[in-house]
Amino acid sequence: MSKQPPVPMGNQSPYPVEEAPHDHKGEGEAVKAAREAAEARKRRTASSRQLGIGAAVGVGSAAVVAGLMYWRGNRKDSKDKK
Repeated sequence: MSKQPPVPMGNQSPYPVEEAPHDHKGEGEAVKAAREAAEARKRRTASSRQLGIGAAVGVGSAAVVAGLMYWRGNRKDSKDKK
């Protein structure tokens, strides 16, 4: 005996409760697209050489900006006022 109450014929769904089994032949389109996306993502990642160059440029530009900010040059209003 099942635990579910009987459903009248007028209230039964015209669609099946369980999906019919599928024949799997090879790879599906979704699997191919996922694999291609993973390969493209792998090609786009930055290499260690690119990261090193980026870090060097960043540190160098920060040093140049700091040097320009604190450079006093030959100003007339320096500490040697008379």
